This record gives sequence, structure tokens and C-alpha cells, in this order.
Amino acid sequence: MRHTLGALALLLALTGCGSVASAPGAITGGEAQALNDAAVMLDANSVNADVATIVDDNQD
Repeated sequence: MRHTLGALALLLALTGCGSVASAPGAITGGEAQALNDAAVMLDANSVNADVATIVDDNQD
């Protein structure tokens, strides 16, 4: 009986070590950082729509 309770306690302790990122759609900390870095790069390379002009080379 003592061995069973010890094994059960060990099993419960190990389940607490599981990663939350294993849930469907969840991302790890590294993936979140990579997404943030990509967003910063896109923002740095973006064009301000208020400054952009449309050039119409199609003269009828």
C-alpha cells in the first residue's frame, strides 16, 4: 500500500511538470519570441499609407 501511494504521489508530481504548450494552438516561449521578432521586422519595413501615392501610368 505504501508503494502504491508513493507511486501515485510521484505520478501526480510529474504531471505538474507537463508543458502548457501541448494544448492545441498553444505556442512555446521561443515561438512567441520569434513571432514578436517577425512583427518588429515587418513594422520596421512597412510603408506609411498616408505618405504613399498612387502613380497611374495607364493613360487612355
